[in-house]
Amino acid sequence: MSERRRYEISPAFADLFTTQEDRDDAKLEKVRILPLEDLQPFPNHPFAVRDDEEMEKLVDSIRVHGVLVPAIAREKSDGSYELVAGHRRKRACELAGLREMPVLVRDLDDDTATILMVDSNVQREHVLPSEKAKAYKMKLEAIKRKAGRPAKENSGQVGQNFHEPYSVEKVAEDSNESVKQVQRYIRLNHLIPELMEMVDENKLKFNPAVEISYLNPEEQETFYQYIDGQVCSPSLSQAQKLKAASREGSLTPDRLESIMTAQPPSVKPREPQITISLDRVRKYFPKGFTSEQIVNQILRLLEAQYRTKQRGMER
Repeated sequence: MSERRRYEISPAFADLFTTQEDRDDAKLEKVRILPLEDLQPFPNHPFAVRDDEEMEKLVDSIRVHGVLVPAIAREKSDGSYELVAGHRRKRACELAGLREMPVLVRDLDDDTATILMVDSNVQREHVLPSEKAKAYKMKLEAIKRKAGRPAKENSGQVGQNFHEPYSVEKVAEDSNESVKQVQRYIRLNHLIPELMEMVDENKLKFNPAVEISYLNPEEQETFYQYIDGQVCSPSLSQAQKLKAASREGSLTPDRLESIMTAQPPSVKPREPQITISLDRVRKYFPKGFTSEQIVNQILRLLEAQYRTKQRGMER
């Protein structure tokens, strides 16, 4: 009995038996019902899928109404699909006990898919600083590749790279952020993981963290060990001094400690103030007296009373 052989038809050979209309139709966007197991996550997806209270609400909604908005995916060469938007919906379907979900399949190149992935997630209500930092960087690099420019990372807390004004402005415009704020988020990618986690947990404030990102990895590690042990966090002024010391090459552990333990200049306390409403004393003064005249008259009367009292004590 002869063994059956399975032959694969190459796409080029298959084109001989399809019309251009058929090939164009295959590229059209279509909503398909796909098995969850065929949906692969987007590579280096920066947005975490958390089983939190919002996820519970999404699961309940899907159990009652189904998936109202299809996910977006692109087909891979092996026949599986790569999710571009809908990672949370897929997880909610799994928790709801579903095996498939509606998916809008699009023909997308890598950079277009990256931009769409970021735009579909960054406007969510709860997005961590680390997620925005990674997402903005991915989108910025994708925009620059599409524009034919090299992926030269933007730097600076408030500066703007001359070679990429349009790219950064585009990211800022699409995310309702200022250009400088987008640059700050991207700068956070220079933090070591431990410090980035502290930013997400709000143990290290955003603007000081941007300044700390200019320290080299060894200095950041020393800084992390110090603030973790002392259970403290730098002010913006302290972070700026740490950055300056790093640039000068003088950020030793002793220098770091002296900056972190320095006390701000003492502020002289204000003298107690007495406030009397003019309405309470105006009746005691001639009509037409200004507030300054009333104050001066009160002071003269008090001074006269004080002198009378002093003379009485001298007798």
